[in-house]
Amino acid sequence: MLHIEYLADIHSARIITDDEQHIGWHELCRTCKENGEDVSFDTTKTITMPWWSFLSTRPSINRIVRKNKIKLTADEEATRLLRLSLARERTYQQASEGVQEFSEEEVKRLLTEKGFQRRLTPQQLRNVTRLASLTAGATFSVPGAGKTTEGLALYCIKKEENTKLLIVAPKNAFTAWEETLSICMPESSNVVRLRGGSRNVAQLLQGNPEIMVITYQQLPNVLTEVGSYLSTVPFFMYLDESHRIKRGNSGVYGKAVLSLAHLPEQKLIMSGTPLPNSTEDLVSQFNFLYPEVKVDKDSVVGHIRPVYVRTTKNELGLPLPRYYFTPIQMSLAQRRLYNLMRDEELRQAEIYLARDRNKLRTMGRSALRLLQVASNPSLLANSDFQHHELLKDVLLEGDSPKINYICSRARQLASEGKKVIIWSTFVESIEQISNRLRDLGADYIHGGVDSGSEDVSDTREAKIKRFHDDPNCFVMVANPAAAGEGISLHKVCHYAIYLDRSYNAAHFLQSVDRIHRLGLSPDQETIVEMIVSPDSVDVSVHRRLENKIHVMSDVLNDDSIMIEPEYADEEIDNGLNDDDILDFINHLRGQ
Repeated sequence: MLHIEYLADIHSARIITDDEQHIGWHELCRTCKENGEDVSFDTTKTITMPWWSFLSTRPSINRIVRKNKIKLTADEEATRLLRLSLARERTYQQASEGVQEFSEEEVKRLLTEKGFQRRLTPQQLRNVTRLASLTAGATFSVPGAGKTTEGLALYCIKKEENTKLLIVAPKNAFTAWEETLSICMPESSNVVRLRGGSRNVAQLLQGNPEIMVITYQQLPNVLTEVGSYLSTVPFFMYLDESHRIKRGNSGVYGKAVLSLAHLPEQKLIMSGTPLPNSTEDLVSQFNFLYPEVKVDKDSVVGHIRPVYVRTTKNELGLPLPRYYFTPIQMSLAQRRLYNLMRDEELRQAEIYLARDRNKLRTMGRSALRLLQVASNPSLLANSDFQHHELLKDVLLEGDSPKINYICSRARQLASEGKKVIIWSTFVESIEQISNRLRDLGADYIHGGVDSGSEDVSDTREAKIKRFHDDPNCFVMVANPAAAGEGISLHKVCHYAIYLDRSYNAAHFLQSVDRIHRLGLSPDQETIVEMIVSPDSVDVSVHRRLENKIHVMSDVLNDDSIMIEPEYADEEIDNGLNDDDILDFINHLRGQ
């Protein structure tokens, strides 16, 4: 006999046998180990694994149980959760067959009856109608299309009197949720920000909040408190910018989110760029939606198609941006330094290829250093750097050619009365350019700039407001990792310049969308200028971004994602994917 228990404190399943010698038990242990995540064998008679992982392994467990005619029992909570899972699986099958429970007319009627104040656009109405027929779905609409409004409309339609809503989001999206809620559902409770330590979060939860928002960084730290509260109430769970969990169970964010995936009655993932690197990025997001449906990187695209909606830029009537690819040659001293470092990195890469391919994962640091040399060699001045004489020659030349060009271009645009946003991966470059352009009222945003009130001068919100309102503030300098989400600049700024770009396609696409989004007039031209050093790592980044954007366009059936081929080209870290690393090595080889 097998007995299944639900371990509420760790959101896990425990499978217990009364006969560890039974041949079916050994087969079950092997199957769980091969197909599950974080599987442990506490004794010879017990298997423990996260509940979401148990759900994904359940079909294989069922086959073994039937084949070996094993009697199966479960405790009360495990039985309830299994029934919830089966209901979700049935809903998925209906979605795959094109069954739609709600009509657009019914959705409009329900929203009116429940006091939803914002009138949905035709695209939003179509999307909400589709999502309302699902217990778990995705909205992959482009930024500016109103994903937040869609999420709140779905909540308004399907919630009961005591239903709660937990939103996991980047901190820079908190304000957008609060503002949109005040417009769409002004009679609702305020959004409660779950922040501070575990004691503070526990105290906030004692107030029985209806709508809560928490960052991906915070959730793992207070998982016990949040999980305990949500286990006692019916709730919906939304993931805003859901590609943040693309590492799945191997990442801190993904592991925390997936541990709660079996609890919500309704789930929604939201991202304009759901697969920034490859189709594999979708696996963990689908696992959150339907842990009971087994997928891998090869099958996930077909499985997610029936349960996602998307509004494209073409549907919004947005003209495509114009992309310019501006080559800026390195100085002679800069080129000597770059070539020396490229040769050194190539020798190291060839050693890894010959001896230990696993160490290729460290090539992200190599790409980071070469990006710095190509764009702003002064970034190496305070680092542990061995070629100080060569670097000294470079620094004596002053700012890099790229920075000189960008400052000159910003001054030209300002003289024409045009505002510009300048993007860079590196904090020091952001502050350096901002300092060079102080006479143009330049300001900056990066990860070190806190969110807060518009009335506090150094907050992110105050800087954005000044860029919008101050006629003497012509330049904003920013980091896509910090400012690529949650801000809109399209009403005052139509020109973007990139000092450098990383291999992260989501950062690039989302940063472009800060100035290219719903609300632009049909005749407004949006210009995106990418500054590239020829024969440098910039070219490798260009190739990889172009490839990733093509893949995303094919999966989402949306050619408005595409960057014009003749121009198109994770923060830079050790997380480059295999194709990025191979392309980078090809650059080192001069290919």
